[in-house]
Amino acid sequence: MGDSTSMRKMLVGLTFLSITCVAAVLGFIAAGWSVVDSIYMVVITIFGVGYGEVHPIDSTGMKVFTAFIIIAGCSSGIYVVGGFVQMVAEGEFYRALGARRMSKGIEQTSNHVIICGFGRVGRNLAEELRSLDQPFVCIDEKPDRIVQAEELGYLVVTGNAGEEETLIKAGIHRAAYLATVLPEDAANVFITLTARELTQELQIIARGESESTQRKLVRSGANHVVMPEAIGAARIANMISCPTADSLISDASQRNRLNNDLKALGLAIREVRVEGASAVAGGKIADLNLHDGMTLIVAILSTDGRIRRNPDTNEPILPGDILYVMSSQEKTLAVIRQVQAQRAELTYRGSRVQS
Repeated sequence: MGDSTSMRKMLVGLTFLSITCVAAVLGFIAAGWSVVDSIYMVVITIFGVGYGEVHPIDSTGMKVFTAFIIIAGCSSGIYVVGGFVQMVAEGEFYRALGARRMSKGIEQTSNHVIICGFGRVGRNLAEELRSLDQPFVCIDEKPDRIVQAEELGYLVVTGNAGEEETLIKAGIHRAAYLATVLPEDAANVFITLTARELTQELQIIARGESESTQRKLVRSGANHVVMPEAIGAARIANMISCPTADSLISDASQRNRLNNDLKALGLAIREVRVEGASAVAGGKIADLNLHDGMTLIVAILSTDGRIRRNPDTNEPILPGDILYVMSSQEKTLAVIRQVQAQRAELTYRGSRVQS
């Protein structure tokens, strides 16, 4: 705030006014007046109260001296008032109070995330962290971005995230993570180096644009490096090649590819056919006792080729249906045993009847 135009005006005006007052008091004392009379004369002269002189001013020198005091004092006073009015008009007074409260809020924050750069990626990251109730502090040196962050209620620090002072203001020694997401690789490398020098415990996640930068970021101290372009390309490829519910059922290779991904989690998708004599045929999915929450029927393929996606517990199970079950191998086998169990048969007057 001390660098703003209005604050500079007020400081310059107050400095000049103080010098004028001190010089005026010393001048009256030199003329033979007492300290109290001198101070009183300066006050009623500069602030134009209108009382008469404490002592008669007869000499030309004293008249010129008093006139100079009036001009200098009133001018500096008007300058101070003008700076104050400008500060209020621009809202700097309230921003100063807000910055003070913001600084206090950061001091009371711990185990938080420091976001270096409030651009497109930084804003999205902040939104995600807020939705997760994860405390964070945003750093940026562009005033317009800081204003946007403040309007959203975020804790902010204005400055260059590559400077130690800025990171300390953001509470780096109390933070759990630092995410440097600036679009310039060199800036992210420098921020990573600075942050790692300040603390070894911090988890640093850095944005990179190339493989060479990724290596530099890791050597600089980054724990993880995220490359948005590579992630975007992988996402597009995934949208092109990843199966929809229809292709998952119709294309075995697609299903195998997905199963390879699920294998890392101990899961798989398997087909379970419902025969006509199955004990669950004619029942509902609720009859399969999937109450553990670890088994999911992702789709049902009917005999007429219709695909019922994400069926609920009231979905009927018909003879000939194929259930696509996602679960661990053990729990899937339990479902298979239920589906393969046949209805009990009763003998009634020489004929066999299924119950």
